[in-house]
This record gives sequence, structure tokens and C-alpha cells, in this order.
Amino acid sequence: MSNIPGFDARRFKALERTGFNRIAARYADGAPLRASLQAALLDAARLNPGEHVLDLAAGPGLLARDAARQVLPDGWVLASDIAESMLAEGQRRAADEGLPDLLAAACDAEHLSFADSRFDVALIGLGLFIFPQPEKALAELHRVLRPGGRIALSVWGQREAVPLIARAQDCIARLLPAPKVPRPSVFRLGEVNALAALLGQTGFGEVSITPHTFTCTFASADDYWQAFLDLAGGAAESLSRLPAAMQSRLRAEVASEIASHREADGFAIQSTVLIATATR
Repeated sequence: MSNIPGFDARRFKALERTGFNRIAARYADGAPLRASLQAALLDAARLNPGEHVLDLAAGPGLLARDAARQVLPDGWVLASDIAESMLAEGQRRAADEGLPDLLAAACDAEHLSFADSRFDVALIGLGLFIFPQPEKALAELHRVLRPGGRIALSVWGQREAVPLIARAQDCIARLLPAPKVPRPSVFRLGEVNALAALLGQTGFGEVSITPHTFTCTFASADDYWQAFLDLAGGAAESLSRLPAAMQSRLRAEVASEIASHREADGFAIQSTVLIATATR
């Protein structure tokens, strides 16, 4: 799906890996902002005790740890991500939470190193749009799921419905020149028909897609900007390489972008994701 002239998938993945490795701990610390989204995705997954679960693009194991609580002790969860520091952070936190058996494997979602028909359920929380070729990742998931296995995933909705991300992007676009090679848009799967078609084309059936709206609150514009950086992976890595003066200017000027979301105690930003389920 990434038909962008000049796009280098290998370089893109390397940047994402570096960026997410950099923000592993802060990404995990930001979990409370997205708690309702995580709960909604796990509800949609309908996990059962004893199932074998793959959490793809697992990051620091936010979904994986909650999933493990639903399938242990007879089942297990394997967290997989291209960023090994994310996985290490997740395993450290899992051990602290009394979940020492959380499994982890670093690998490329488009080239999974797992046997055919190995899992009962696959989860992807806000990850599918990151992959240069999401159709390849879904085809790989179709391969490693057993017949009748299930997938549950979330993606950002359409741009206008996700000010949590779009406002920061607007600030960046206002102050910085356009990149020589654009990144794949994080909103590219945010239209229901497009996501349903992609799942169908990769062999999944019984597709169901439901919007889920959640609200993030921030005490200040600076808190909002930091939360964006703590989500942004490769984009955050690129921004970290800017001169310090420009980084400070971006942080200062994002306030004008989120002014319409101001409330008495700070800012409240409502955004929408799509939660999809399907069957192999």
C-alpha cells in the first residue's frame, strides 16, 4: 500500500525501530491516556482462558499483559515488535506485575518467524497503519492463525476525527518544510470500507468494524506535546534531530493548534479509532 515515490521501506523501519526504542519507557507510562481504547479492543477480542495469543506491534506489552491475565495459566501470550527495547520494557513491567511468563520475540511484522496455525488470536493495537505493507502483515497473521482463529485490531480513524495526532501534525507542517519523502499516513486505514476491504483481501471473513471514541486530558499544551512525542516513534526520532531552538519553538507553538480544546482545567481532546474483528 505504500506507493510513495522514493519511499524506502527498510530505512523507514529502521527509523521506527530507533524511535520506539528511544521512547519505550515513556510510551508505557502514557498507557492511562489510552486505557478505554485498550479495554475496548480486549473486549472485542473475546479472549478465553487457555488460548494462545499473539500481540503484534506489542510495544511495551500494554495489551499483552492484560491479555495474559485473561488466558493464563493454561494459555499464553507472545508479544512481538520490531523494537527490542519496547519488548524488554514490557517484560520488565510484566515481572513487576507478577506476570513473569510473558513471552516476547523481536521480529518484522511483514516477515513473522512463527509456524503456521500456531495462534488462536492475534491482536494489533494501533499498529497496522505503521507497516509499509499492511497487507503483507495481515497475510502473515492469516498464516500463523489456526483455522477459525480470530484477529482484533485498532487503527486511528479519519484525520478529522483524530485531533490527538492531527493537531501536532498541523503544528509540524506549519513550522517545518515538507519531508523529501513523505511517511505513510497514520490515517490511511481510518475509513471503514478501506479497512474492511483490506481484511477481506487478505483472507479474513466475518469482518466487524466499530468506532470507539475516547478523550485524553492534558494539564497544559506542553503535556499534550510530550504525549504526542511519546506516541510518535519514527516521527519523534526525526524531530529529536532538529536544532534545539526549533524543538523548543514547536513545543511552545503547539498551544495555538489545540486552543479549541481548552477547558477550565487544561485541554480535553476527543479522538476516534476503529476497532475491527475478523476470523481466519
